Amino acid sequence: MVFGIEAALRRLGVGMSGVMLLGAALAGFPAGAQDFGDTPYVQTPQNVVERMLEVARVGPGDYVIDLGSGDGRMVITAAKKFGARGFGVDLDKRLVQLGNRLAARAGVADRAVFYVRDLYETDLTPASVVTIYLLPEVNLMVRPKLLATLKPGTRIVSHDYDMGNWPPDEQMVLDAPDKPVGRDKKSKVFFWVVPANAAGKWRWQSPVDGKSADFELAVSQNFQSINGTVTLAGVSRPLEHARLRGSDISFTANDPRAATRFDFTGRIAGNGITGQARISRATMQHQVEWVATRFEPGMPAHAALKKPDLHELMQFGK
Repeated sequence: MVFGIEAALRRLGVGMSGVMLLGAALAGFPAGAQDFGDTPYVQTPQNVVERMLEVARVGPGDYVIDLGSGDGRMVITAAKKFGARGFGVDLDKRLVQLGNRLAARAGVADRAVFYVRDLYETDLTPASVVTIYLLPEVNLMVRPKLLATLKPGTRIVSHDYDMGNWPPDEQMVLDAPDKPVGRDKKSKVFFWVVPANAAGKWRWQSPVDGKSADFELAVSQNFQSINGTVTLAGVSRPLEHARLRGSDISFTANDPRAATRFDFTGRIAGNGITGQARISRATMQHQVEWVATRFEPGMPAHAALKKPDLHELMQFGK
C-alpha cells in the first residue's frame, strides 16, 4: 500500500517524510478502517474552493458533503457564500475541531458541521453535492460507493484527480497561486452528475398519423453513456444524439421510410419515463406526451465494477 501511495504523494510534491507519516497514521487504525486508502491533508486554495462550488451549481437548496474536509473551508464557503447546508468528515480530530471553530467564527455553525468519521463509512444519501480532494487511488476506491448510494442527479466535484474510466461531464484547469503543493500552481477540477439507471427495455405508445403506434426502446449503458435502438412497426433504428444527465434522458430516432424524425426528452423515475416527444416531417411538426415503462430491467456496465484491491492500487500508483 505504501508504495502505491508513495508514487501518488510524489506527484503531489510530498517527499518521503510525508509517506512515512502517512504510513504511521495508517498503522494506527484498525485494518478495515480505511481499507487501503487514506489521503494526506493539503489545503485547497480558496479560489479553487469557490470555483468547485460554482461548477457544481451549489445553491440554498443544496446539501453538501465534503469527504476529507480538512479545515472545513469547502462546506463553510458553501454555507456562507452560496447559502447551502452540509457537513464534512475527516479522520484528524484536530482538523475537525478547527473546522467547527471556523464555522462558528463565520456564523454558519448551524449549517456547516464537521465530524471525525471514516469517509468509507459515511452515509452519503442526504447529499445533493459531494466534494472531494483525495488521492487518485482513493477516488477509485470510493467510486463504487458514490455510484451505488448517491441519488441520480447528485453532483460530484473533485480537485485535481479524476475517477478513472468514469469520464467527467466537465473539467477545467485553474490558476492556483496559493496552492501549497506542485510546481506549476495549477489545479484541475472535475465534475460529474450521478446517472440514473436507464439500461434495459422500455415500451410505450404514441400517436403517429392519427393512430396509436407501439414503440420499444432498448438501452445499454456505461456510466452516463447510453446507446441502443428504437423499434417502430417492427423496424429498429439506432439512437442518435443519445444523452443521459442524472435522471434526464434524450435521444432521436429517424424513420426514413416515412421521412419522420422523433425527438424524445424525458425524466427517469424508477421503471418509468415521463416526457415529451416531438414528431417532425417536412411539412408538419407536433408534440405529444411520452410515458414509457421498463418491462425488462437492465444493469449498467459500471454497476459490475468493484472496489480495486490492494494489488491494483499499487499498480495504479506506479
